[in-house]
Amino acid sequence: MTATARLAALILPVCLLATACSKTADQDQGAEHGGEHAGSGAEHAGHSAEKVAAVDTARIIAADSEPGSWMSHGRTYDEQRHSPLKGINASNVGKLGLAWTHRLDVDRGTEATPIVVDGVMYTTGAYSMVYALNPVTGEQLWKYDPEVNRATGGKGCCGVVNRGVAVWDGKVFIGVYDGRLEALDAKTGEVLWSKVTVDQSKNYTITGAPRVVDGKVLIGNGGAEFGVRGYISAYDANTGEMLWRWFTVPGNPAEPPENEAMKVAQKTWHGDTYWKQGGGGTVWDSMAYDPDTGFLIIGTGNGSPWNIKYRSEGKGDNLYLSSIVALDVDTGEYQWHYQTTPGDTWDYTATQHIILADLEIDGEQRKVAMQAPKNGFFYVVDRTNGELISAEAFVPMNWASGIDDNGRPIKLPAGDYSEEPKIVTPSPFGAHNWQPMSYNPDTGLVYIPAQITALLFEDFGQTPAQALNVWNIGLAPLKMPEAPAELAGVGEQFKGMLLAWDPVAQKAAWTVDYASPWNGGTLSTAGNLVFQGTADGRAAAYNAKTGELLWDTPANTGVIAAPMTYEIDGEQYVTFMAGWGGTFALVGAGAFEEIVRRRSESRVLTFKLGGKQSLPEPANIPVAVPTPPPVQATPEQIDIGRQLYHGLCVGCHGASAISGGLVPDLRYMKEDTHKIFGGIVAGAYAKRGMPSFGHVLPPEQTALIHQYVIKRSHDLVAQLEAQDEDAE
Repeated sequence: MTATARLAALILPVCLLATACSKTADQDQGAEHGGEHAGSGAEHAGHSAEKVAAVDTARIIAADSEPGSWMSHGRTYDEQRHSPLKGINASNVGKLGLAWTHRLDVDRGTEATPIVVDGVMYTTGAYSMVYALNPVTGEQLWKYDPEVNRATGGKGCCGVVNRGVAVWDGKVFIGVYDGRLEALDAKTGEVLWSKVTVDQSKNYTITGAPRVVDGKVLIGNGGAEFGVRGYISAYDANTGEMLWRWFTVPGNPAEPPENEAMKVAQKTWHGDTYWKQGGGGTVWDSMAYDPDTGFLIIGTGNGSPWNIKYRSEGKGDNLYLSSIVALDVDTGEYQWHYQTTPGDTWDYTATQHIILADLEIDGEQRKVAMQAPKNGFFYVVDRTNGELISAEAFVPMNWASGIDDNGRPIKLPAGDYSEEPKIVTPSPFGAHNWQPMSYNPDTGLVYIPAQITALLFEDFGQTPAQALNVWNIGLAPLKMPEAPAELAGVGEQFKGMLLAWDPVAQKAAWTVDYASPWNGGTLSTAGNLVFQGTADGRAAAYNAKTGELLWDTPANTGVIAAPMTYEIDGEQYVTFMAGWGGTFALVGAGAFEEIVRRRSESRVLTFKLGGKQSLPEPANIPVAVPTPPPVQATPEQIDIGRQLYHGLCVGCHGASAISGGLVPDLRYMKEDTHKIFGGIVAGAYAKRGMPSFGHVLPPEQTALIHQYVIKRSHDLVAQLEAQDEDAE
């Protein structure tokens, strides 16, 4: 049977249109849980409790006195993501079974860490939807949809994701994708106040989880890839009034700097491109609070553009990009900083998870902050003053050989792409990305979802096609091979791993290798366990001391969020938020088609010892092999279309026009869709999530992108026919 006569059993979304549409789950199915314990948790349901989300600073600081709760994003202000619970432990974890599941409304990247407190679970899904669930049964208590305009999906680099809520004094706080910060009633989900925290005419987004300290709701934002100025803000939890804002990079040098820190930073920037384009440095994820010092410790992001040649005339440290920064939580005043990548030109953000701990180093007890950012070095910093204690590479790299006595990276020629293209490792996917790590004070180890990645960096070109790169990064559009064998070769250069790292000795204790990068965050427990979800669709538990796999189970989809655990009525539960997504899932499908190319099935998966529920079979949908129209362009025109595609479309529809399964694979377009391709690109499907590119793409260039996609569709048909012949 030929490829054109059969169905290709591919894992794809239902909506096979040329649009970044989001597939909505079957909303009528409700919670996918059994009735076995439908009533046993009634006394813990939010609507029957006298007070829900009754959280304050003292309660979070004393979190270990009620280990059954998970009251803040990292469980505690120090963000260790370690639970004292040990009812589930290394000797009995093999008996874990599914207690309940709850299907989310939108099958896109799921990155949240749920909060469980006062008998209610609060979590989020794509487009910043908030869910309140019974943590014993999975029953939905209420849901809040902030009704994000689907067209705003084009303002973000890495999916319409959200990493969770914060709770405080009966309120639930959500950072909405379009830049709002909202307070909800924890019992009902009713909106109590809503504040726009960004200039919505610019490409700001919010994907990170808020934190709350002493009645101040802390929130940052993202958007450096598209040209914005980063900052973090504090809002009054009761009124929504902004209390303070700290910018991470300087603004217009013709205007007075906001504070002394910006005055110092100004001297490390050059030219005028940076402030006109924003400069970057967005605070889009990590925060930790130290009650001992009153410091809020944040991580800052990459520059805008990425390439320092165009951002700052190729020179300067560019403070406070790619830095760990301490601020006074009450006033927002600068306290100290440590810059992990001075003069960053590779998108080496320092927004990755920051953990606070007390470590004995050289016989002295030190208060430290630990981070494993994108650049591949593991940093241990004194959290009282920002002094670097130690830094060592935790993955192979070629951009630097180490850290010198002044705490600066020793850069290597292999990382300098200013004169010629270079393959640099780590890539912008990072040696470790946003997926949280965890720290176990009993083993003394940090558990990192580490990865080895590489990318060809090439200076920005000036051809019309290359100039139309919607990402403001100062690099030539991504180049990827298109032949299957060559794509597989690219994939062989990438690797994922669970890495147990000794932060005192600065060396690996053990590693577990995975089939690809982009695995989930980690959870450590006193039961000598490390829990982690995987890109290839599993929930797993390992021996925290040895790395031995003790338990795993299918999740039907890639798991990228970090799991959490809680206890109710003496029974411990472990929850994974499952749902494939994020930038690697969107862009990297071509090199990892068997793993990356999968549907997202977004669910809450909750396990307990002896759980008896069953997960539905994966909803893999057969898709007809395409019958593309003829190519009507020259090879030279198709090459221009290829450049345009990789400058504008790759972030959602995948490198080499191979979708990761989260948005439509354009190679499978049907005849009717081909006929309206130009209209779709111009905005006809904006309400479905496909942003308009009519303002940057004239019709003749849209036509060239279309011809490139048609050519890739023909390549696919030929590939499938060859596979059929080999099978025969």
